[in-house]
Amino acid sequence: MIDFLKRTWAQINLDAIQHNYEAIKASLSDGCRVMAVVKADAYGHGAGFVSRTLRDAGVSWFGVSNLDEALQIRDEGIAEPILILAYTPPGQAEQLAANNITQTVFERSYAEQLSQAAVKAGVTVRVHIKLDTGMSRIGFFCQGEQGIIDTVDEVERVCGLPGLYPEGIFTHFASADEKKDDEYTLRQFERFLRVTEGLTSRGIKLSIRHCCNSAATMRFPDMHLDMVRPGIILYGLVPSPWMDGILPLQPAMELKTVVSMTKTVPDGTSVSYGRTFNSKHDTTIATLPIGYADGYPRVMSNRAHMLVCGRRAPVIGRVCMDQCLLDVTGIDGVREGSTVTVFGKDGDECIPVEEFAALQGTINYETVCLIGKRVPRIFRKGGQDVGKLNYIRI
Repeated sequence: MIDFLKRTWAQINLDAIQHNYEAIKASLSDGCRVMAVVKADAYGHGAGFVSRTLRDAGVSWFGVSNLDEALQIRDEGIAEPILILAYTPPGQAEQLAANNITQTVFERSYAEQLSQAAVKAGVTVRVHIKLDTGMSRIGFFCQGEQGIIDTVDEVERVCGLPGLYPEGIFTHFASADEKKDDEYTLRQFERFLRVTEGLTSRGIKLSIRHCCNSAATMRFPDMHLDMVRPGIILYGLVPSPWMDGILPLQPAMELKTVVSMTKTVPDGTSVSYGRTFNSKHDTTIATLPIGYADGYPRVMSNRAHMLVCGRRAPVIGRVCMDQCLLDVTGIDGVREGSTVTVFGKDGDECIPVEEFAALQGTINYETVCLIGKRVPRIFRKGGQDVGKLNYIRI
């Protein structure tokens, strides 16, 4: 039994993460690889445990946002290739090469700076070329006819720079999860192919082409190419609610807390800051040690539910930094130490992450990423606790 402070914790099912990877892999054509996107601490799930689980399941590439994240999973024992999807200061070329970390190159001037730093350090940095086919974020701008022509010229020059080894090329879809915007995704893909074909005609063939994020991996098998980059679906969540059921995914995270105190108050008793809730009858209140500092936002005040003893209980009064309250009137068995499910399952009842996110006016991605760092992650496999991650007490 893993020893941890049973105050508030996120429970991570590693079997679910392995299952989700296997479901994704089974949907791909032969030879298509998976780059597991584990940025943002594996979307709040714990990068080390998640990355090792995926490596053991067969993942051959990992994607992160920055150099610190790449080094984090290197320190966790991941030896497989890692791609940094965003910016790294060019002066870190030696660090990139020393740790076999691949860097995204998204414009010529950046590539030249990275090349100069690599040559100065006497190293070679592996790079993937990023094309902006319609996201308008980072990447060689290849929207419009002239943009495609200019990009082929620019990338050709970049591929000839010393100190760089161009091994891949990719783009990112802006709206692959939008049911009525397939035409735009197809247009992005066509732009990508035109650039890669233009490079091939000049004798430049980059060995790894990848376009598909989670939504495109699920929806557009013709776009899988050499590798796909699933993120949110690895964690058992869909990119958009209408996509539920396309793959047999299992949510990996549940958020739990406990009852710290119960009491019954009479009619007319005000509850929490601002007195926004007043009881209309004798009301049994359960106080919970979770608040907005844990990632349970104040906007949930007087509108959300949690599960206790297998039943839904409404959140009453304003959510505080460290605590909030439930109306547990009529729910038998609620006492100090009772486990409360913030999202996840309790018996036959379930509060999905999507319901939790919708009440905040946001998406499941943001919800799991913003679970606070004072909330330990408890990892389960085969129905047993197998590890913990405590960000406060390392």
